[in-house]
Amino acid sequence: MIDKLVIVESPAKANTIKRFLGGNSKVVASMGHVRDLPKSKLGVNIENNFEPEYINIRGKGSLITSLKKDAKNAKKIYLATDPDREGEAIAWHLAYILGIDEQSVCRVTFNEITKQAVKNGINNPRKIDLNLTDAQQARRVLDRIVGYKISPVLWKKVKRGLSAGRVQSVAVKLVVDREEEIEKFIPEEYWNINLTVSDKKTKTPFVCKFTGKDGQKVDIHSKDEVEEILNGLENAKYKVTDVKKGERKRTPAPPFTTSTMQQDASRKLNFAIRKTMSVAQSLYEGVKVEGYGNTGLITYMRTDSTRISDEARAAAKEQIINTYGENYYENRYYKTKSEAQDAHEAIRPAHVELTPEDIKSSLTSDQYKLYRLIYNRFIASQMASSVYDTVSVSVDANSYNFKANGQTMKFKGYMTLYVENEEKEDFEKIPELEVGEEVKKEKIEPKQSFTEPPPRYTEASLVKTLEEKGIGRPSTYAPTITTILARRYIEKVQKQLMPTELGRIVNKLLVENFPDIMNVEFTANIEKDFDEIAERKRKLEKSN
Repeated sequence: MIDKLVIVESPAKANTIKRFLGGNSKVVASMGHVRDLPKSKLGVNIENNFEPEYINIRGKGSLITSLKKDAKNAKKIYLATDPDREGEAIAWHLAYILGIDEQSVCRVTFNEITKQAVKNGINNPRKIDLNLTDAQQARRVLDRIVGYKISPVLWKKVKRGLSAGRVQSVAVKLVVDREEEIEKFIPEEYWNINLTVSDKKTKTPFVCKFTGKDGQKVDIHSKDEVEEILNGLENAKYKVTDVKKGERKRTPAPPFTTSTMQQDASRKLNFAIRKTMSVAQSLYEGVKVEGYGNTGLITYMRTDSTRISDEARAAAKEQIINTYGENYYENRYYKTKSEAQDAHEAIRPAHVELTPEDIKSSLTSDQYKLYRLIYNRFIASQMASSVYDTVSVSVDANSYNFKANGQTMKFKGYMTLYVENEEKEDFEKIPELEVGEEVKKEKIEPKQSFTEPPPRYTEASLVKTLEEKGIGRPSTYAPTITTILARRYIEKVQKQLMPTELGRIVNKLLVENFPDIMNVEFTANIEKDFDEIAERKRKLEKSN
């Protein structure tokens, strides 16, 4: 007889958890979902309150038989699938197949796969959260109905075998709309005038930018306007009219959510969204670390919360003070967006003492890169701000106004470890100047430019837009982009996403035939409805 049977989703997770359970315990993997809607038909009884018609997934017969056998021989069964809606639904389906009462206390979750977290989970089981399973079912049923409504139109008008989904179709629409915006864009001419001056004491040159006339902002749109300004500056004297000194602080970014991790890994590591999630999954489920055995290295990687636990906060504090000194530490709390599901913490290292360099030899190159990114972002989020000394100088000549901005770093703070976005502004090294002082003109350079169209989406910027517009959830970003690339509705050209001819045709058809489904606000509101079901604010209509 088995004392404890623990069912998880993947073998890697099973191997890690096995280490933490003593006695006569067994940990097995369900290999993801075991039941789903049938592939060969709609599988939703529209006449009967949209009741889903689930079947066992083809090819999982022997696995289900094995799970039933283990369940019969177990004194206690724990369903330890992932701690999100999808994981809750898998647990609910497993309970059905194994004859476990869904009201029984059989569900355990771990936000991180560490010895303490696993023990806490096993010692504090709960009932299956039927609100979460209802939210997942609502999404699954709606997506199936949408797919079955849309696909025949595509088969008839374009070609057989095509399919479309609720979130994927809106993502394609965003890419198509952006491409059309670029194609319709008409560039507009504009000019900048850069004035290089030097002070008389140190002869240090610095560049001032033209801002306007008589204190009023002036935009330059033609060469004639440039000539007028240059003529007005003939034989002019250049005087310092204002010097402002100050201090500027930059605060660290919060720890990663799924979306921000995907964006940063795309920008800094050149990882595709799908690759980021695959590598993160392996870090969460457990890696064989020298001296530690199979160890989960990060918290759960599907989250839109920036919250961190008190224990993690205390561990970060100790690490920062020991490594950098007391003045580098600052206790920070980050506000999670109101619409976020705050069930999990932000993505952070599960063991702060395991630095990326310490365990580099135990990780693959990709695991090391992503773990270092997650680790550094988390530690930096609890560090002091970086501090700059700033100076702003105004220079006037014949009522024309010029300005120069300079800054020097005073204290590096969190930027010792991590920078979210590099500075894009040009800061001059400006000498000590006094109001009324005359500076010498070295040269004056007009520069013609043209306005540019909006940039094409990258995987990172598309994820950011989907999140900002409330389309999809952390678990859907990677499969959404992977699917529309695989269907050849969009293609990736040097990291930029562009619609294919097929993508344009499909998008046009869907917009004409299914305006509601292709409406961004409609899709976002549906997500809110799913959230309300999960949070018990709304009930899922179903028959019993």
